[in-house]
Amino acid sequence: MSEMTFRNARREDLPTLVALLADDDIAEGREQAKGDLLPAYAAAFDEMSKNSDNRVLIAEIGGEIAGSLQIVTVAGLSRQGAKRAIIESVRVCSKLRGQNVGTALMKEAIAQSRAAGCKLVQLTSDKRRPRAHLFYRRLGFEQSHVGFKLDL
Repeated sequence: MSEMTFRNARREDLPTLVALLADDDIAEGREQAKGDLLPAYAAAFDEMSKNSDNRVLIAEIGGEIAGSLQIVTVAGLSRQGAKRAIIESVRVCSKLRGQNVGTALMKEAIAQSRAAGCKLVQLTSDKRRPRAHLFYRRLGFEQSHVGFKLDL
């Protein structure tokens, strides 16, 4: 395997990123990766791009996108005014799963969060993803809270 590199996503990465999001048993029904890209994806990316505290981190191998995740950095009052990083939408290309792409991507996200002054990295994971939960625990994450969502 070629060397893995990391970079922030660019707008031209959107079709591949949406395909990664959809390449998942749970998420495939909520993403539209086939045909023309929905304008909402580009609008969301453009909005995210206006804020350096909200970005998509990409892992590349041999110039190809191998995985991605979203990092949002948030200032807060709790924990004595600690800044935190929230990680969302962790995805690895299906043909590369099990080859430590996700581990390297998460370690890079954690290192970047630490370098940005974050005191905490948090994420949520769908309760139907026991393998993902094991993956996060192996990285040192503790399953400490119960999450709630409200679709609007």
